[in-house]
Amino acid sequence: MLIMAVHQVPGLTREKYEEVVRKLTNGKSRLESPSDLPFEGLLVHAAGQGKNGFCIIDVFESEEAVERFREAVTPIAQDVGIEEPPEFFPAETFFSLERRTM
Repeated sequence: MLIMAVHQVPGLTREKYEEVVRKLTNGKSRLESPSDLPFEGLLVHAAGQGKNGFCIIDVFESEEAVERFREAVTPIAQDVGIEEPPEFFPAETFFSLERRTM
C-alpha cells in the first residue's frame, strides 16, 4: 500500500527545510534523486512555498519505507526546530509521469 505524507505546519519554513536537506545529504543544497537520501522507498518528493506556508508532499512505497524515513528525518527535523510531524495516510490513487528535477 502506498502512503502519502503532507507536511504543512507553522514550524516548517523554506530555511528549515533546506537545513534538513543539507544535514540529510551531508551538505547538498537540494534533493535531486532518491539516491541522495540515506533510506529507500520514497517514490515522489515535492516541496515549495504555498499560500499557507511551506509544503512538502511525499509518496512512500510502504509503511516500512515510512518508518525508515521517520528514523532518518525525525531527529534532524527536531534539531532544526520542526516539531510537528507530517500527516500520513494511504494513497487512494497514484500515477506518475517521467519528469526531471527543476
